[in-house]
Amino acid sequence: MCDDLRLGGETPPGLAIHPLKLFDIAKAEKRPLYTSAPMVRYSKLAFRQTVAEYGVDLTWTPMILAKEFNRSVLARDSDFTTCTSPPPTILQFGANSPQELARATKLIAPYVNGVDINCGCPQSWACAETLGAALMHKRELVADMVIAAKAALKEEGYEGKKTVSVKIRVHKDLRQTADFIKTVEAAGADFITIHGRTRSTPSSHPVSLTSIQTMASLTTVPTLANGDVFTLSSAQSITEQTGVDGVMAARGLLENPALFSGEDRCPWDAVEKFMNFVVRAPIPFRLVLHHVTEMAGSDRSQRGRTLLTKEERMRLVAVNSMIELIDLLDEVKGMRRL
Repeated sequence: MCDDLRLGGETPPGLAIHPLKLFDIAKAEKRPLYTSAPMVRYSKLAFRQTVAEYGVDLTWTPMILAKEFNRSVLARDSDFTTCTSPPPTILQFGANSPQELARATKLIAPYVNGVDINCGCPQSWACAETLGAALMHKRELVADMVIAAKAALKEEGYEGKKTVSVKIRVHKDLRQTADFIKTVEAAGADFITIHGRTRSTPSSHPVSLTSIQTMASLTTVPTLANGDVFTLSSAQSITEQTGVDGVMAARGLLENPALFSGEDRCPWDAVEKFMNFVVRAPIPFRLVLHHVTEMAGSDRSQRGRTLLTKEERMRLVAVNSMIELIDLLDEVKGMRRL
């Protein structure tokens, strides 16, 4: 983590703004709040910086395990990277203990705009550890964690300056989801992200906008809709159909970091910006290659209007180093005169 943010004078603008203020700004502009989802491995600093260049108002880190974050300097340094001018950032914790979450919140508070409790990850390993979607059946525990995180922020002098939020999935019986929301709201959750799939619903199945709309109508705090946001028009349509205050994109932003700026496919300059950010905040080469491969497009996702041709994409997946990747991108740029 970067001590410059703790010791270096004024708080950077991105960290100074309260997330709820961002909701107010988006509402004043008559649009939803645009956010990027917490994605395992992929929501690293360079990617967060890139999407922030193209209209994302609020970014999420990947889920970080609070217990390991508390106990290991190596875990803190490898799991979370920031900079002296970060975009507004929510750090998502995987936690099942109020004490562990409070301690982790105190450690991270100077570096982020808020913390988020993951109650949505459907992966079996997470649920086996009573993390992620398993917490949807432990609403009182989640409420206790919200209370503990809020108290930790207050103790560190951040009361009213940073948020505690919860990201959920829906139950098959929406009455359970309604009870969950009521409980975490009463505990002080500042806003809620609603993924419109149950724990067992495959990502290939459409998100339930009806479920999101029903749950959003019951809340007294701002809400975000998560799921199936692949274009700016889909973001606007989901907002209109569900009545939420903002939307969260995952796979759509991987394919097109400029999604919320209105680009219908990834522009070349988004690749360049991402690569420039990677140089300053390195991530493993295979992750860099995956990001660029996603941005290069696929005939499935972009119906022939891909950033790279099929031949260029075949060459892309065969590169073995950053130097080879940069050389290939420079070659393509030269040929296209971009």
